[in-house]
Amino acid sequence: MMVKTFSKVLVGSTALALIVAGCGNSSDTTTSTSSTAPAGTTAATAASKKDVTFSVIYATGDPATKQAVADSITAFTKANPHIKIKDLSETTTASYLDFIKTKDAVGEFPDLIEMRDTQLFADSGKIAELPKDLQSLFDTVPQVNGKVYNAPISLPAPQGIIYSKKAYADAGITEEPKTYADFIAAQEKLKAKGISPIVVGGKDIFHWGFWINKFFMDEMLAQDPHWNSKRSAGKASFTDAGPMKAMTLFTELFTKGYVDKGFMSTADNQTASMLVTGKAASLYSGPWMFPQIAQADPKFDFGWYPVPDQNGVVNVVGLAQPSGWSFSANAIKDPEKTAAISEFITFFFSKNQYANYLKIASAIPSTKEKITYEASPQLQEVLTMMADPKVVKTLQINSFWGDDQMPPTWRNWFYKLAQDWLVKGDFSVDYMKKADAEWDAAIKAMNK
Repeated sequence: MMVKTFSKVLVGSTALALIVAGCGNSSDTTTSTSSTAPAGTTAATAASKKDVTFSVIYATGDPATKQAVADSITAFTKANPHIKIKDLSETTTASYLDFIKTKDAVGEFPDLIEMRDTQLFADSGKIAELPKDLQSLFDTVPQVNGKVYNAPISLPAPQGIIYSKKAYADAGITEEPKTYADFIAAQEKLKAKGISPIVVGGKDIFHWGFWINKFFMDEMLAQDPHWNSKRSAGKASFTDAGPMKAMTLFTELFTKGYVDKGFMSTADNQTASMLVTGKAASLYSGPWMFPQIAQADPKFDFGWYPVPDQNGVVNVVGLAQPSGWSFSANAIKDPEKTAAISEFITFFFSKNQYANYLKIASAIPSTKEKITYEASPQLQEVLTMMADPKVVKTLQINSFWGDDQMPPTWRNWFYKLAQDWLVKGDFSVDYMKKADAEWDAAIKAMNK
């Protein structure tokens, strides 16, 4: 079997301490008012404080992370009854960026927001610099326009293949793929057994970024982190060899029968069920899926591995990026809201509370303080891989900022373009010419 025996891991670069044993007792991670609330915010003293309300929006596409954030909000308001939090987040099939834009258009831009497109909203003046005392909670947070706007909820998590150990064993796959060719050979073995090798949650637009970015990172971004700025300057093109190879490999994954045929109607939150029920052998996603899979079937035996490129190099998301909790520009003008939001952020990252969040979400901590929590064997595999110096850490095409920022509207447009050529089965250089034209038009619109 390809499953390894995992040991305890200490990843110094992320200030992470993982303890496999001794953290299973729920009392170690459950929030309590006395142990996790910042000084002066306990229930006993909160009654004397003036009532204040602030609104919040956070991404809800991943059920485990959504629950982890919701639990943090509930714990905070219980410890601080004078502070009310109006949750504006909703389950939607629209992209997170489009959802935020819609809220802004109807006058519901939140006071506190999980910000992912920091450059866009910083440039438009919608978000404010993170207060200095909150910046001190973290080792490093990238600046945008010379300022820190985000309290990073967690460090970027890599994506890889989450697979059924039984399906792989039945297909005779006994070791991890060392090259992309090995990976394809494994998919052929699974297909020969009559099982869909990979399930893709293509009904949700964000899910398309997983595989598309895997190939963009392999063929462009890992080698040239300034590819985006070169594209914007007309010095690179999607018709170049790297992007063409990336999307050719992406397309072949679907056209050669490695992806379950129902990808256009499968939602991201259905992929775990398809995996545990044996309708697919694997899915490509991040560690946030581990709790969802375990919840779907606690006895389901699954593993995880990164997908190497054709040269056997592993390129994964792993560099710090400007994302996380951000104050709105309007909220920061209100001293009472600013104080309440600051209390919430301090509470969110307090040792016990943050450990609880990380455990539920299978996330990688971002705080300067080392956080101890129970990690699954699959998450340990992720962390072991991230600590490997041979692994190349990079960013997705939409995660860069400054001169390397991707035009924000281009991302979902391109995801839909990819769907179009997959459904029609006619991928060609003409589609990539359209990608260049759309990028140029978006850059022109941004510069008006």
